[in-house]
Amino acid sequence: MTSVKSSRSRTVAAPRENGGAKLEENLNVFKTDHFDADSYLQSKCSLNEKEIRQLCSYLLDLKKASAEEMRRSVYANYAAFIRTSKEISDLEGELLSIRNLLSTQSGLIHGLAEGVNIHSLSITASESSTRNGLSNSEDREPSDLEKWLIEFPDLLDVLLAERRVDEALEALDEGERVAAEAIEMKTLSPETLTSLQTAITERRQKLADQLAEAACQPSTRGSELRAAISALKKLGDGPRAHNLLLNAHYQRFQYNMQSLRPSSTSYGGAYTAALSQLVFSAIAQAASDSLSIFDKEACYTSELVMWATKQIEAFALLVKRHALASSAAAGGLRAAAECVQIALGHCSLLEARGLALCPVLLKLFRPSVEQALEANLKRIEESTAALAAADDWVLTYPPTGTRQSGRPSSMSLGNTTASHHKLSSSAHRFNLMVQDFFEDVGPLLSMQLGGQTLEGLFQVFNSYVNLLIKALPGSMEEEANCEGSGNKIVRMAETEEQQIALLANASALADELLPRAAMKLSPLNHANFRDDSRRRPSDRQNRHPEQREWKRRLVSTVDRLKDSFCQQHALDLIFTEEGDSHLTADMYINMDGNVEEIEWFPSLIFQELFIKLNRMASIAADMFVGRERFATLLLMRLTETVIIWLSEDQSFWDDIEEGPRALGPLGLQQLYLDMKFVICFASQGRYLSRNLNRVVNEIISKAMAAFTSTGMDPYRLTSYFSGSELPEDEWFTEICLEAMERLSGKPKAINGDRDLNSPTASVSAQSISSVRSHGSS
Repeated sequence: MTSVKSSRSRTVAAPRENGGAKLEENLNVFKTDHFDADSYLQSKCSLNEKEIRQLCSYLLDLKKASAEEMRRSVYANYAAFIRTSKEISDLEGELLSIRNLLSTQSGLIHGLAEGVNIHSLSITASESSTRNGLSNSEDREPSDLEKWLIEFPDLLDVLLAERRVDEALEALDEGERVAAEAIEMKTLSPETLTSLQTAITERRQKLADQLAEAACQPSTRGSELRAAISALKKLGDGPRAHNLLLNAHYQRFQYNMQSLRPSSTSYGGAYTAALSQLVFSAIAQAASDSLSIFDKEACYTSELVMWATKQIEAFALLVKRHALASSAAAGGLRAAAECVQIALGHCSLLEARGLALCPVLLKLFRPSVEQALEANLKRIEESTAALAAADDWVLTYPPTGTRQSGRPSSMSLGNTTASHHKLSSSAHRFNLMVQDFFEDVGPLLSMQLGGQTLEGLFQVFNSYVNLLIKALPGSMEEEANCEGSGNKIVRMAETEEQQIALLANASALADELLPRAAMKLSPLNHANFRDDSRRRPSDRQNRHPEQREWKRRLVSTVDRLKDSFCQQHALDLIFTEEGDSHLTADMYINMDGNVEEIEWFPSLIFQELFIKLNRMASIAADMFVGRERFATLLLMRLTETVIIWLSEDQSFWDDIEEGPRALGPLGLQQLYLDMKFVICFASQGRYLSRNLNRVVNEIISKAMAAFTSTGMDPYRLTSYFSGSELPEDEWFTEICLEAMERLSGKPKAINGDRDLNSPTASVSAQSISSVRSHGSS
């Protein structure tokens, strides 16, 4: 027993180290000596609605962790419990045998003692009769007990020959009673008592063998089987009787299975249903018979559970071999899920008989379902990649019709928003396959594969985004960073419309379509919100922390595509095809050596930036209908990329600050005007960010510091300007507005006239005077 306990402790220690420590920590508040339930409840009642929901979520997680810990403990100790129960049962049988042996030995001892006493008395009586000359030779009639002892063995033989089991049991009981009374009352001689006990033992064993033989016959069924097993139990051989009962049911369903022949062309679900009917019906009948005969005795219940578990393992092996193997390898998640659902449906019916074996079945089927899941996700990835190789990156509305499975499309939960997204052909295929993939998530939830499903889908989406990055013309240098794309071929997106379409594909999938489809992995959340059509999809998606984190990872993956897009277009603006830069320090330093009259206008590179942003804004307005914020953030990121590159270009600032020629007042004014122009058009386009504003201020401050280091004051430049100071804000603003009007062909826009709902509305186009004060401080 000590070895059993030590092995059990070692088995349980491992899983408890992680989950048990956390569970113990969460329960410490309830274990303190000063815990006050009323105060604890009062403290929780003062919570607001959000905190109450968080508390409920926390308690549910705690409940799940506790249930999981209990389940692990039961499975970890179950084998030891069964072994101990069997050992106890064997010990009870041995003790019974010892008791019978001791009883027999006691009878023999008493018989010998009585024999000695009777022999001495007989000698005395014979001597007395000889002295007296008397002879007691009278014949006397045998008593009723003596007659019964003579007839009893023959009676038992007749009952056993005629298989009158109930009467034989009664006769054996009567024999046991007579033997017990004889031992107590000493009414039988030792020889007679021994003969009686031998007759009872031999006939009892013969009856047990007859009953066991009858139980093993295939023709013995139903009430006959139960009667034979019950009689065998009454004979005191319960373990053998229970084992024969289980074996009889096993032999019966093995015989019935001979007519079930799986075929390579047969439907896996039909085979699973037929096999489940046979196996679980046999287990249910065995459980019913065991309960009716042996009640709820622990040793027999444990043996029944072990036997049922063994049959389920054999059943799962057959299903995996003949139904799941092919479908799982081919990525047939729906076929695999249907087989699992059929088996679980039959297995759950056993719970009414006290057999909760669904966890065992789920554990056995889990590897096959995982294989089907991985193959299905791989099929989505490969199919999407194949279409991406020929995708023209033109956005269209999804085609109407049915899905691959032939079932009607249900692309949204309770609304038709999903059908309003314009995507390219590969993105439509990706979305349709994902929607179809989530149609059958029941087994995934019951097997706790929701997290693994989300992770697999994220990897597939990440692979698709890598293909979109490869489709950018300037992405050849970044192929090494696109993990998962391998050597897959993808059609290049040559035009700006096609390149922005790449972003439209990724953003629509990550922001709305995939999170909405993944909501099917949260049935409780879906049930709570099924009838609430007033809630937005984003509200429903944000109910579960796991899905919020998953969506955040999707958006982060889209940001990689957005960064690649912005870097490519920023480099196209800054550098020529030969590698020369359009944005150098010389374009500002050389202005002071030019004697010609200067027409103040933003530098050419910033004009091109403004034109590109306007063109992209027009394209994005058509592609991002309903998702204007993404378009705004895209333009914001592109503008920041160019300005941050200027701020971090060390060669540019080395020439400005330490070059052979210093930055003159005209160059300073031009740089000042360029930065003001960036602030103006970003503010007008509603994509001026705090970060962009900060970087512009830093550029101006660095330029002023470099100019001041030459000994000149940027605010007292009378030799170069008509006034005594650097021009006021109005002067720069007027030139910037005029430039935007000439470049865009649109009327002037008022600088402060912006949409309050814009994501950049809180960032004002700070005045140049504030910048100047910052630079002079």
